[in-house]
Amino acid sequence: MSKQIGTFSVNGRVYECIIEPHMLLVDVLRDELGLTGTKRACGSGACGACTVLMNGKPRASCLTLAIRATDQPLQTVEGLAQDQQLHPLQQAFVDNLGAQCGYCTAGMMLSAKVLLDANPNPSRDEVIHALGGNLCRCTGYVKIIESVLDAAQRMRTGGS
Repeated sequence: MSKQIGTFSVNGRVYECIIEPHMLLVDVLRDELGLTGTKRACGSGACGACTVLMNGKPRASCLTLAIRATDQPLQTVEGLAQDQQLHPLQQAFVDNLGAQCGYCTAGMMLSAKVLLDANPNPSRDEVIHALGGNLCRCTGYVKIIESVLDAAQRMRTGGS
């Protein structure tokens, strides 16, 4: 199988680029589309830094062949903010110091978004479970969990 044109729907925008059968989604997002919020880290799906949403579900983009993501709705961290306004998750991470180095933050936010879309009032344990596939080396998770719980409250009450 040789190079082909892939069509990607990312954050509501359609992109076309030339892909090869071996290309991973993380590489297409970062190197071909310039969406660098998705991080390339472990390369084995163990850390969650490369998490994107495909059809609304978290997906390790370092394990996903780009060809499998063509014509699928994708969301990256760049798609959270709308009209120059941070998403409540983003604002809560800022306000609660939920990021230190920031490398894991994009994946954390997207995993949290899936939880909050399904459960607008999660318990602390539910947040911990939802973020189970995302590793952080800096924060000890306390500020991350607080950020997600604060974002849930903001989203329920319309606060930003």
